[in-house]
Amino acid sequence: MAGRIVFIAGPVVKAEGMTGSRMYDVVAVGEQGLIGEIIGLERDIATIQVYEDTSGIGPGDVVETTGEQLSVELGPGLIGTIYDGIQRPLADIKELTGEYIDRGVNVSPLNRDHMWHFTPSASVGDEVSGNAILGKVQESPVVEHRIMVPPGVSGRVGFIASAGEYSIDDVVARVGKTEIKLSQRWPVRRERPYLKKFDPFLPLITGQRVFDTFFPIAKGGTAAIPGGFGTGKTVSQHQLAKWSDAEIVVYVGCGERGNEMTEVLDEFPELEDPRTGEKLMARTILIANTSNMPVAAREASIYTGITIAEYFRDMGYNVALMADSTSRWAEALREISGRLEEMPGEEGYPAYLATRLAEFYERAGQVEVVQGRSGSISIIGAVSPPGGDFSEPVTQNTLRIAKVFWALDADLADRRHFPSINWLRSYSLYLQKVRGWWADNVDPAWYSTREKAMQLLQKEAELKDIIQLVGPDALPPSDQVVLEAARVIREDFLRQHAYDPVDTYCSDRKQFEMLRIMMKYHDLAMEALDRNVEITTIKAVKGREDLARMGRIPLDQYEAEFVKIEQRLENEMANLEVME
Repeated sequence: MAGRIVFIAGPVVKAEGMTGSRMYDVVAVGEQGLIGEIIGLERDIATIQVYEDTSGIGPGDVVETTGEQLSVELGPGLIGTIYDGIQRPLADIKELTGEYIDRGVNVSPLNRDHMWHFTPSASVGDEVSGNAILGKVQESPVVEHRIMVPPGVSGRVGFIASAGEYSIDDVVARVGKTEIKLSQRWPVRRERPYLKKFDPFLPLITGQRVFDTFFPIAKGGTAAIPGGFGTGKTVSQHQLAKWSDAEIVVYVGCGERGNEMTEVLDEFPELEDPRTGEKLMARTILIANTSNMPVAAREASIYTGITIAEYFRDMGYNVALMADSTSRWAEALREISGRLEEMPGEEGYPAYLATRLAEFYERAGQVEVVQGRSGSISIIGAVSPPGGDFSEPVTQNTLRIAKVFWALDADLADRRHFPSINWLRSYSLYLQKVRGWWADNVDPAWYSTREKAMQLLQKEAELKDIIQLVGPDALPPSDQVVLEAARVIREDFLRQHAYDPVDTYCSDRKQFEMLRIMMKYHDLAMEALDRNVEITTIKAVKGREDLARMGRIPLDQYEAEFVKIEQRLENEMANLEVME
């Protein structure tokens, strides 16, 4: 079906003569065949959002529909690849066009020449249905790529290929009358099907103390991390992507500054995974869509990322998706909506902003894909409210959906406290759900220790108002101990150095032991007060310095070192001189 352009406004194009076209069909615009998508139909006039720069295109240029929706290609070769917002591999484009992406360039998302070793697991005569596993390909040293029956296909296996080398275009099985290749396609705006969704209960361990211990997210959960400029959103997202115990990581750089995305692209391929010893890219897919790329592709990048995440979820993996940031995605929605002359909602955002955000976050979850196989997608979305104003529409609509709120604080960032998570404003609705896992796998006292620490921090906040009036020395000795213990938690537990080779990652067991010893410091100080030890003597305890270095003790040494620190602290507190 071919039509002619009658109207252009930036990335929005209208074409007449498009009778027979459908919503969300992909089209080729102009002589260069720019990629676009139909987002509106009225009689024979189609409204199209173009995913590339439309300069030079004019009325009368041809628009041809492909008859397919915007889809991603799913198969071996995804892992370790860096894509743009519409799944074009940036490394291959660079080889083809140089440093800058030429308009109309069309590169296959997956390498069609690479041969993969396929090992069948199904047999001729087996009855299978959508998402059933037919065989496997070792895609990377740590990821086994499971070749699945596409959703909606079912029947008897009439043919299955023997073990050997195949390209993604080779037929490796036939189910009913459908030929199955190593790759499949799926529309990005349509959620992949599953049997049922569970309530998340396993924590996503990130190696970041403030997240794991104080405000945990469950595997299959949703989290929002809003904050103004310079508060550490991107570095926090990087840390979560680097060290989370998800088996697959999808990182979507949506509308971020080029230098920040460059840091990701340069750093990730060099990082070593602490769990496997392999390169982190061996389980990571990057989608780079910087702020100077076409705005429509920014809107699509979120859907590209979540569809790839669903594909690996269907294999039975736990997937973590980082979206940095959903505010830039919402700004793309606002810009396109304005060009479509739609009625604006609050602050100019389209009236359907909340619906689109909900549709995205609701694709997270712990699900049963087929009988006996489950997987999960955890979505962590950064939000960039202008001026750090959490009352703006994107933040507010996100908070209605996300179950974890990690509130970044500009004041903490100014004091060089990172991650600058405000422990009094943040919350997690998964705390009770993951409590059982921590009790069974780490320590039964995890929850009570965490609660006591939070009570100390809250008590410290209450005392600050009094301190401003009378000063800290006028407080009762017991309150001064609370202040000292809370300072230990703030400075030595909640603060974590992202660029320190040891402190950048803290295991779940090490986190608990750190907090337990810090709380023991508080209890021992209170016992010393009861023995009539002077508060200044308690504050001068040298063991306080040992607490400050616990985070920088390597994982293979911390157990023995923590025993020594605890013993020194106990001995020193027991031998403090009592006032006459």
